[in-house]
Amino acid sequence: MVTLIIGKKGSGKTKKLIQLANEAVAASSGNVVVIEKGAKLTYDVTHKARLIDTDQYIIKGYDMLFGFISGICAGNYDVTDILVDSTFKICPDGVAGIEEFVKKLHELSETAETNITLLISAEENDLPSSINAVCEKI
Repeated sequence: MVTLIIGKKGSGKTKKLIQLANEAVAASSGNVVVIEKGAKLTYDVTHKARLIDTDQYIIKGYDMLFGFISGICAGNYDVTDILVDSTFKICPDGVAGIEEFVKKLHELSETAETNITLLISAEENDLPSSINAVCEKI
């Protein structure tokens, strides 16, 4: 399942993502991965989650992020949850590429049996309506 946390800057999205990550760690029998741009969540997310800074791996854009997430799923069969903070900072194309990206993530999440959550800094009406069919929104 793909879940989107949507809202403008300052609306509490990151706090919600931190809460979801910590809840996922408590409930998961596998691994939880949090992908972020910069190392700003180090003290907020439990040490039991795997924090990954995209800057360390030079990840920029939807294709690179999708490949990275696919690699995480392929390299570790027991990843139950992947949460991505600041999606538009990692993927500067913003709304322009989100539709195809979410569709591919939906297929990956079904195949890998992994929950994927994306934090999106935008208004809900700015996003393509077609993504409603493949994801849940918070």
